[in-house]
Amino acid sequence: MESAPLIFLLLWTYIACPVVPMPLHASCKAEWNFSADCMAIENRLVTIINQWGGPDNCKNGGERCLYKLKTKTDTEITATHETPKKHYVDDLTFTFIKTSDNACTVKGFSTSETWYALLDQGTNYCNLHNLITGADLDKLPGYKETTSNSVCTQYTKADCDKY
Repeated sequence: MESAPLIFLLLWTYIACPVVPMPLHASCKAEWNFSADCMAIENRLVTIINQWGGPDNCKNGGERCLYKLKTKTDTEITATHETPKKHYVDDLTFTFIKTSDNACTVKGFSTSETWYALLDQGTNYCNLHNLITGADLDKLPGYKETTSNSVCTQYTKADCDKY
């Protein structure tokens, strides 16, 4: 009966997809608007990713640790986040779009590398949110965050002090 879990997963996806407005895989899309230069925002995100690269911030609970910068260009950052207890890895992407008024829109995406991950208690949201708030970007003029359960797994259940 090795195929039973796969059949259950496919059935659950077929039944729940129209009923449950959320991604079919543990992931999160979010967008932020800032009245600030994209390069400054990008630099602050890179700084916090590097500061939170080791296990030090894991000591007191929470998951503001074990981030790893993968690539950085003028318009995109890619990184990973590893959960400190079970060592699951999530892939993160931040895309920077300069607006006509010299402001910046940032599109973030976090997704679990674990293929069977369906629910995540908002972990993928917290992967992104913790970096934004850790870099104090939420305090910049014009800050606005946009996301929802339909594009961010269990967004309303997210406890970013824990995750």
